[in-house]
Amino acid sequence: MDQTETRGKTIVLGVGNLLLRDEGVGVHVAANLMEFPLPEGFEVIEGGTDGFKLFHLIMEADRLIVVDCVKGGGEPASIYRFDLDDYDHFPDIYKTSVHQISIDEVITLTGAFREPPRTTVIGVEPAEIEMSMDLSPAVEAKLPRIMELVLETAGLDPDRYRDRIEGPLVRPGPPQYQAPEEPEE
Repeated sequence: MDQTETRGKTIVLGVGNLLLRDEGVGVHVAANLMEFPLPEGFEVIEGGTDGFKLFHLIMEADRLIVVDCVKGGGEPASIYRFDLDDYDHFPDIYKTSVHQISIDEVITLTGAFREPPRTTVIGVEPAEIEMSMDLSPAVEAKLPRIMELVLETAGLDPDRYRDRIEGPLVRPGPPQYQAPEEPEE
């Protein structure tokens, strides 16, 4: 696939349900990419299962890369990459995970206001979907390759970020509660 031009705003959107193991792969990828020193014009967002709430962010994008759990019928932890423009040409088995409203429906809605951003989906076949905030070992082992694909799709050189790609993984989770500071008297 063609690499993207780096003009305009590129948004990498990691979506999925963090509580359902491999269903949260997009959130895991986003949490890790947020640690990368990406150039100006690139934004990484943990979209969770917000669906329609992501509309305003998608409206800002010239280029959108969505990372999500995709049931494509392949072996567990298989990685798929396809442009949303080609989505109709894929068999029905290629469906992104079910959230409040699917991301492809939100992107389609942007067409009522402007030309939708060029969108690529990087999907991962789940190995396990059960209650857990940890990825299955098979999918977790693919995180470095998924991050490389996101960077390549965005037109960035993954070798520039090799130390982060191969470094320890960040584990996303709920925000840590911090008690408000007591006012000084």
